[in-house]
Order: sequence, then structure tokens, then C-alpha cells
Amino acid sequence: MIARFAIAVAVLLAAAPALAEPMNAETARRFVAGNLFAFNCFDGSRGAGRIYGDGSVIGTVQFQGSGPVRSLWLPAGTLKIKGDTYCAALKGMPFEPCFNLNRMSDRSFRGSVSGMGFAYCDFTKRLNVAGFSPRSRAAGPLALSATSVTAPDGE
Repeated sequence: MIARFAIAVAVLLAAAPALAEPMNAETARRFVAGNLFAFNCFDGSRGAGRIYGDGSVIGTVQFQGSGPVRSLWLPAGTLKIKGDTYCAALKGMPFEPCFNLNRMSDRSFRGSVSGMGFAYCDFTKRLNVAGFSPRSRAAGPLALSATSVTAPDGE
């Protein structure tokens, strides 16, 4: 019995890396754009948000898993495709970080900073919320909490 369990665990562990599928920038854009994702990062940071096709981001984040939950809104063009990679243009940063994106399942992916595989976040797709479709972009900040999502009326 224990031997069968050990074999099953070994097979699952051996297969786990095969489940991760690297996504190029265009595949990632199609997988991510307009969808609501919750995320958990290596340092304990967590939150939820939506990345739009124009490279804007809207959501919330709690840094290092404690303290206040902060609203996050990044303008169009913040996330952009450079070659075959997604990169971020952030004010105040001396460089533009780029990301390795690996699809883990039909509902999740892992994003890590290129060259720093230890710096990653796991993203899990959430259901869209009534009144807030991926096709209508909110004009203002989005407030996300564990129980609700609210946004100004879309365009």
C-alpha cells in the first residue's frame, strides 16, 4: 500500500514540470487579457486584478501579506510586448522588467521576473463579476475585496 502511494507521488512529481507550458507574449495576451485573476507571490504579497489588452492594469494588492490592501491602477501601455516577451514600463524604475510566463492549467499561470526565477507570482483565473465584463473597461479604480468587486459604470 505504501509502495503504491510512493510510486503515485513520484509519478505526479515527475509529471508536474511537464504541466508547465511556457507562453510567448501573444499566447499570454490572449490567455490573460480582460480576465480577473487572484495572485499570490513568493514574498507573501497577494491580491486580485485585471490586465487589459491595452497594457493597463486595475486591481488591489497587499504587499508581503500584511498591512493595508491598496488599490492599483496602471495606465495603458504599462505592460507591453517586446519581441516575444511581456515587459513592464514603471515610473521610477531604472529598467523595464520582463517576465517568463508559464501556463500551469486552463485557469492558472506563473509569472516570474526574467533572470530571477525565485521572484514569481501564481495567478488563478476567477469568474467575471456581474456588471463588470472584460469588454467594458472601467473609467476609474476598481475596489476588490474577498467578498465583492465594485467598479464605476463602464463605458
